[in-house]
Amino acid sequence: MGSGRLMSLARKGAMSGIAVGAFEWNAPLFLCVLGWIFSPIYIKAGVVTMPEYLRKRFGGYRIQFLLAVLSLFLYIFGDILVEICTGAMFMKLIWGFDVYLVTTVLLTITSIYTITGGFAAVVYTDTLHAVIIVLGSVLLMGFAFKEVGGYQELLHKYLDAKPRITQEGNWTANPECYIPRLDSFHIFRDPITGDLPWPGIVFGVSILSLSYWCTNQIFVQRCLAGKNMSHVKGGCLFCGYLKLLPMFSIVMPGMISRILYPDQVACVVPSECKKHCGTRTDCSPIAYPVLVVELLPDGVRGLMLSAISASLMSSLTSIFNSANTLFTMDIYTRIRPMATEKELMVTGRFFVIILLVVTIAWVPVTETAHSEELFEYMQAVMSYLTPPIAAIFLLAVFSKRVTEQGAFWGLTGGLLLGFFRMILEFIYGTWSCPANNKCPLIICSLHYLYFAISLFVVSLLTMLAISLFTDPIPDKHLHRLCWSLRNSQEKRVDLDAETQRKRPAPQAQPGEKEDPEPTEGVLPPQHPCPTVSTPRNALPGRAPDFRFS
Repeated sequence: MGSGRLMSLARKGAMSGIAVGAFEWNAPLFLCVLGWIFSPIYIKAGVVTMPEYLRKRFGGYRIQFLLAVLSLFLYIFGDILVEICTGAMFMKLIWGFDVYLVTTVLLTITSIYTITGGFAAVVYTDTLHAVIIVLGSVLLMGFAFKEVGGYQELLHKYLDAKPRITQEGNWTANPECYIPRLDSFHIFRDPITGDLPWPGIVFGVSILSLSYWCTNQIFVQRCLAGKNMSHVKGGCLFCGYLKLLPMFSIVMPGMISRILYPDQVACVVPSECKKHCGTRTDCSPIAYPVLVVELLPDGVRGLMLSAISASLMSSLTSIFNSANTLFTMDIYTRIRPMATEKELMVTGRFFVIILLVVTIAWVPVTETAHSEELFEYMQAVMSYLTPPIAAIFLLAVFSKRVTEQGAFWGLTGGLLLGFFRMILEFIYGTWSCPANNKCPLIICSLHYLYFAISLFVVSLLTMLAISLFTDPIPDKHLHRLCWSLRNSQEKRVDLDAETQRKRPAPQAQPGEKEDPEPTEGVLPPQHPCPTVSTPRNALPGRAPDFRFS
């Protein structure tokens, strides 16, 4: 739960009600899918990264390279941008801190322990951060519900939470832009007129969750480092329970913020918005920060500063570590196939430094970015680029008949369609209120969740259709790589075995024992990993714990 998602959920709750909480309530189901279906396949495949799994499953390097580059693109232009913008905005609004100084200090500290401690440091600090984030958000929830008078008062007062100033000179705001929606307390909304239509909530969000939770290196990496499958499944269950909280601790406090401070949070007059939050369009992003400023006593406010700082650092460390692993294992080893373990380790550390510089370079964007659109921006990027990823992983696990040619061209075609739609939507700015009248019908009439469903189906059918015209992959290459062969005890012949034999074997680090030969039916990762130091008590076939040697 990064600062971007925290503030965006509160902002969307203030503007449209509880439906956005469905994005969080959808997560427990797919966390169970991750723990019971996908993780066992990944662990038995003996992979370190998600692109590496696709290389083992389909053979060749073009799918692996394409997915690695796409993942790095999403990290840098999606996750990092949103986290930096929202985190910096929060600190500036509440404490008036110098955005550049605070962000640089936090990022420097984050990068130091990420580089020196690796994945182990990320996990331990994330655990501490999670406690602070949960305590801070639940505490603020208690103050907010006490101030509004309880849940029943929230139900009664929210629909009347309108700003007093709705016109300026001869200009009058469109009532649609400041009157709360009548379906604010409905999760399943009209499929045509709803801002989050119920078919999109049921099917579209499920597709996004499949990609977000089951194929994202940031989350899957934690499962790969589990001691055993019981720990993996227990971690997924516990995370699923935690994802039930944001509806009450973040979304509803955002709605309460609109009730208590409608002139600030729900402003529509440009001059009023400029006075309250510095932007002339919308001040809903300050729904959460304004609660902190107005409701919490000075001492408790420090806990919220810690919570926001923790959420920012937690997200960025996870992104840094996962991006480093992807670049080193899936891109650099392709460029330098004979690279030694020491060279890979140094390259990984240097790449984290590059990410740090790129992240700091995003800070000036916080002054010009349309912060009120960050949640839509984040969801749009996911909706337009991740459905083809969900399709290829779903077929890779459940369909033996899908071949490399079908998977590659289906993935490429889906990504091109997604990029085209995303660019058009950014050009026409369909998120403003009222909507852009010049927006083409094909863009404005098709909700982004509906587009995600369509793109997923098109990508899926394309992969299947092309695969039917190509020779199937023999079972000897698929043992323990797909669901139907997950318990096979036969020896697997890697599709890229010839290429792998040309690479140097990893050398043991000084003071460490050589890894034992793998047991029958369990294959370890095929490359040396710069961030891997396998614990002495690791089980055979267990995915390694990523940490810098």
